[in-house]
Amino acid sequence: MTMTRSLLRATPVALFLLLACSAAIAREPVAGGWRDTPQGRMQAQRMLQTLNADLLGHDSATLTLERWCAAHRMASPARVVAHRVRGVDKPLPPELRAQLMAGADQRVKYRRVQLACGDHVLSEADNWYLPDRLTAAMNHQLDTSDVPFGKVVRPLHFRRKTLSARVLWSVSAAAGTQAIPHAILQHRALLYDAGNRPFSALIETYTDQVLAFPPRAATPAVMPRFEGAASDLRRIAEPPAETLSR
Repeated sequence: MTMTRSLLRATPVALFLLLACSAAIAREPVAGGWRDTPQGRMQAQRMLQTLNADLLGHDSATLTLERWCAAHRMASPARVVAHRVRGVDKPLPPELRAQLMAGADQRVKYRRVQLACGDHVLSEADNWYLPDRLTAAMNHQLDTSDVPFGKVVRPLHFRRKTLSARVLWSVSAAAGTQAIPHAILQHRALLYDAGNRPFSALIETYTDQVLAFPPRAATPAVMPRFEGAASDLRRIAEPPAETLSR
């Protein structure tokens, strides 16, 4: 009888533990296989911070995304292509026009693209550029092809100046659930040619698809090292007030 009473008392506790374990096992992986657990959320957050540092440490977002795609085996071949979004137009924000040093009557072209690697759309970019600061061949290629902007203008030996870098999703903001939104990171930047003339203004919004790979791939063996990335992150985290007047 004593044993029976002990079993009856233990049954609710055992049932609770069984249900809790079952719920944890049944929990579906999200965002490419990241588990909706504290550890899984922290892993995803660390990988996003790694990508942010990599983007800040290099001038070409396209080539950076190709390296990221290859390192995490997201597609084969790991090649980033630009899918033009046609039939849309956006005015150049006044603060970006000023930073491009473009006159009120100077011609500005707009290009909206989605950068994809395999089936994954990694970023959506708004690009305003000054055609009179590019070569005729570059303008023709931009008008008639889907080649990424960074690859077209590579002969300019351009450099990139990041104006702002905003992480749009974080573990703390997720209120205890993975719930990774579509837009998770956004950069604003200017591109300068070898003569230090700005010729392009960019707003790049990175999507949850940058994390669309199995967590087992997120190991030190495949994670690149970025010299100076930490200092870049600190510099961008608190940019001078005059660079963010918008």
